[in-house]
Amino acid sequence: MPADLLVFDMDGVLVDVSESYRETIRQTVFNFTGGEITNRDIQDLKNQGGWNNDWRVAHHFVLCAGVEVSYEQVVEYFQRIFFGADGSAGLIRRERWVAAPGLLERLALRYQLAIYTGRIRPEVSYTLARSAPGLRFHPIITTDDVARSKPDPEGLLRIAELVPGRKLWYVGDTLDDARCARAAGAPFIGVAAPSNPRAAELARLLRQEGALAVLDDVNQLEAVLP
Repeated sequence: MPADLLVFDMDGVLVDVSESYRETIRQTVFNFTGGEITNRDIQDLKNQGGWNNDWRVAHHFVLCAGVEVSYEQVVEYFQRIFFGADGSAGLIRRERWVAAPGLLERLALRYQLAIYTGRIRPEVSYTLARSAPGLRFHPIITTDDVARSKPDPEGLLRIAELVPGRKLWYVGDTLDDARCARAAGAPFIGVAAPSNPRAAELARLLRQEGALAVLDDVNQLEAVLP
């Protein structure tokens, strides 16, 4: 029988982004507004659902501060900070790979590993080449590959089409991930890291959306998979 597909979101699941994406949001908002936001502020917004896109998150906080800046201007500045520009090191280099050595290799003996992420493809490629060069994820679906982002199930359904006849599991860390999985008819396993300032609330929301389990981090995954 063909192996099930184990599909991972990246941010907050495979990668700790508290010093990369989250810090980029904070720096972008400060650049345009001069005001500080916290990781708690960001998580409060994400826990509402519909805020999977970090560019939109940053733009939202800028507009809420009463500063009229275009979305495109926010994206341009965000990417300069995140990926680096003019010789400066991008905050993407501060990311920390969460999966312990051997975990994904063991899972790959039982499942076909895949990724569905809200990242753009160059960011996915950079992180995998830097942190997991020996692992094979297939298919990899990014925000570049879909017309409708999470919580719409388009990305997971695209994976199901590319690898037909397989049961698909999704591992994610946001309300949008959980709703995406439910809409695609895929079992969902949530992650709510204790370091998250709204971890208890997030875990409760993920369970309400049908999560089969909510983990502290991806290294607990083997204990809950069949």
